[in-house]
Amino acid sequence: MTVPVSLGARAAAAVLAWYDCHRRDLPWRAKPYAAADPYKVWLSEIMLQQTTVAAVTPYFAAFLARWPDVKSLAQASSDEVMRAWAGLGYYSRARNLHACAKTIAGDFGGSFPATEAALRDLPGIGPYTAAAIAAIDGNVTRVVARLFSIETPLPAAQTEIKARAQEMVPGKRPGDFAQAMMDLGAMVCTPRHPSCGMCPLRDLCLGHAFGHAERLPTKAPRPLRPLRRGAAFFVRRRDGAVLVRTRPPKGLLGGMTELPGSPWETDFDEALAESQAPIAAPFRKLESSIEHAFTHFALRLSIYVAEVKEDRRPPSGYRWTPARDLDNEAFPGVMRKVIEAVRRSGENLRVD
Repeated sequence: MTVPVSLGARAAAAVLAWYDCHRRDLPWRAKPYAAADPYKVWLSEIMLQQTTVAAVTPYFAAFLARWPDVKSLAQASSDEVMRAWAGLGYYSRARNLHACAKTIAGDFGGSFPATEAALRDLPGIGPYTAAAIAAIDGNVTRVVARLFSIETPLPAAQTEIKARAQEMVPGKRPGDFAQAMMDLGAMVCTPRHPSCGMCPLRDLCLGHAFGHAERLPTKAPRPLRPLRRGAAFFVRRRDGAVLVRTRPPKGLLGGMTELPGSPWETDFDEALAESQAPIAAPFRKLESSIEHAFTHFALRLSIYVAEVKEDRRPPSGYRWTPARDLDNEAFPGVMRKVIEAVRRSGENLRVD
């Protein structure tokens, strides 16, 4: 009696055959059938969480050039790592990356643990194998939802999508399979106007058979982000140094550099903004403000600028960073928007 081959197994074989001919050439990826470099795979997986390949590629190259192995990364300071990560977003990944490197260098002699159980205990990795990490990638989510015609809206559909994806993982070449699914979603099974005629899964895809592949996966309506408001204070000494501080290591934007500012509140009172500055100075409010979207809220910041004398001491917890070093600070995107707004304004700052 012939045992029927499941849809998942047939799809996996078809995707791997396609991958061998059409795979993307990415700097962290081993050739088919070749052993991957665990350091490169780990570094890329952390960077690629909720971030596109195009955004990650230059950061990956810069990290690899500066820290070619996990031991060298472990020896870097937290400030160095955060500065190198600045602009990539989701900064807890950088903190976990550095903590994980230290653990591997200190507890495992610089070699990645050989067992899944030991890997799960490392900071920032969690209970996912490489295939499971791939299964929550947006490209893979889309391929699986269409292949199995999963119409439950996201995020509720994630449980079923993960289960279906895990069922598909072949016993041989699981790492290549994970990469193949991501490539298929990025190159063929795209969000809009998928190239179904070129897809190796066309004859197996239930979404294509039912004529609704392009609208899958569906998403539940996203709740409106609440708007928080606040003030940012750009304080410059006459010699060009700018007042900054490092945020606490835990929490939103933990460990990043920031300009002084007020709390971010839904009921922010603009009339009281200057009273929340950490330093007394002749502030002037810029006509323009900046806006930034975080995962759970939107932010609008008014910008106040001032210049002080060279002998002005920084308030407790703050420091002066020289003008030549400003662009090398570990500013998150929201702070870089503030700095760029000040630069565009051409504001002539007054000295107290």
